[in-house]
Amino acid sequence: MQDTNSLVQLAPGTSTPAADAQNDAPRVVPKALSNRQKAAVVVRLLLNEGADIPLEELPDDLQEKLTHQLGQMGLVDRITLASVAHEFAEALDSVGLSFPHGLAGALDAVSDKITPATAARLRKEAGVRQIGDPWQRLREIPTEDLATIALAESTEIAAVMLSKLETANAAQLLGHLPGPVARRITYAVSKTANITPEAVERIGWSLAAQIDRRPATAFSDGPGVRVGAILNQSAAATRDGLLTALDEKDTDFAALVRQSIFTFAHIPARILPRDVPAILRGLDQTDLVTALAGATAENDKAAVDFLLSNMSTRMADNLREEFTERGKVKLAEAEEAMTLVIGSIRTLVDEGAIALIEEDSEE
Repeated sequence: MQDTNSLVQLAPGTSTPAADAQNDAPRVVPKALSNRQKAAVVVRLLLNEGADIPLEELPDDLQEKLTHQLGQMGLVDRITLASVAHEFAEALDSVGLSFPHGLAGALDAVSDKITPATAARLRKEAGVRQIGDPWQRLREIPTEDLATIALAESTEIAAVMLSKLETANAAQLLGHLPGPVARRITYAVSKTANITPEAVERIGWSLAAQIDRRPATAFSDGPGVRVGAILNQSAAATRDGLLTALDEKDTDFAALVRQSIFTFAHIPARILPRDVPAILRGLDQTDLVTALAGATAENDKAAVDFLLSNMSTRMADNLREEFTERGKVKLAEAEEAMTLVIGSIRTLVDEGAIALIEEDSEE
């Protein structure tokens, strides 16, 4: 059996230690290691302790060097291990601040703190980021934008992108594509069985570079969403007149605007019954009574019935009594009160307290 003393390094100028009369253990010092060897020791120690080390974020050449070094280490004695661990702990304790590496890393740290135009210009200057996972960044892109990229790329590239997305996002992506295109891409997935990880990574970086090259836009929401938000706050007569005019000019754009419109009459179709109490808590009682009393159109009356049927019986009876006593409400006052109700709902949606039912949902 190999002598355990061969796993340690003796102090310079000393001979093989002999057992001391007072102490049988020989005197030893840590083995001299290079910085790369110390890094391998620290990584191995952390992995043994179950630490989750994001080694994939290192540049490829460093990942390769570290892996080779791990394979060359063999055995390390306890004295050397303790010395390396102590040195590593001291190095961590002495760190005051840690900054990202390079311009690309700095952009990731401050991208939501600086203007989009500045971020886009600097990212273009930094070039394609060569560390990390490009697909993680692509998974954060809206599926509508991914659909635009898929239409511009070859079917095989789109099939790889579809395969790298989460299942729910992949389904949404197919929904944004024309039927024949979606079918071709879905079939092309069957041809990706033998594609190499290196090829998938190159495709990811290429697609991420396209995202970087896109010019920064002044508005975060699309035109249909912006116009819909304006019409949500408009009087019913104004809204209906503008939608009619949009239908005559551009039916596709008018359809987008209609998807973004949410009025008092849409409440039964877009609000879950369990969310009605949360909506009522955020409303002023006077505004609510005015909105209920001023609901004279059939669709608006349906919204009143929906709200009353999804609150406590006592509260519903009190509100019926109040808006009955209120009597007739002027159209302008009624529309203003209904707009306040819709505004309160929108606030809850933006805060994530409630969610609107999608128009094509069967809930």
